Amino acid sequence: MEDTAFIKTPLGIAKIVGDADGISSIVILNTEEPLTDIIPESLEDAVYQLNEYFEGSRKEFSLKLNPQGTEFQKKVWAALETIPYGRTLSYLQLSKQLGDAKAIRAVGSANGRNPLWIVVPCHRVIGSDGALTGYAGGLHRKKWLLEHESPHKQQSLF
Repeated sequence: MEDTAFIKTPLGIAKIVGDADGISSIVILNTEEPLTDIIPESLEDAVYQLNEYFEGSRKEFSLKLNPQGTEFQKKVWAALETIPYGRTLSYLQLSKQLGDAKAIRAVGSANGRNPLWIVVPCHRVIGSDGALTGYAGGLHRKKWLLEHESPHKQQSLF
């Protein structure tokens, strides 16, 4: 049976699911859930690394992952992990990288089914015109994540 933890993030409550075989799911919820008081041992590293990411001190994750999906989805998710922090790639570029420019819709669909938000950075995939197209967590979260990772931080004047 998998363990579950709920932690607070700047984007809302994150639900983390996994076990000794790895982390199978990380999503930001649109609902309030009670925060987990004692993090299960199998999820401690994920919680720690996510907190570091949100604090700005972590740019890469080193977690044992165990997402459930088709072979094609797993291939797309593996490709997402190669997109560097602070960079973006278009759906077309990602499709070409995977060897089939015509597979753009299938790649987009697999991207949208990524169960490991933030850690497998589907938020770094954008439209060919630079538009923030589609994000299962909502475009406001995608925008926040890309701004958080931007090497050119905007300074507030006030």
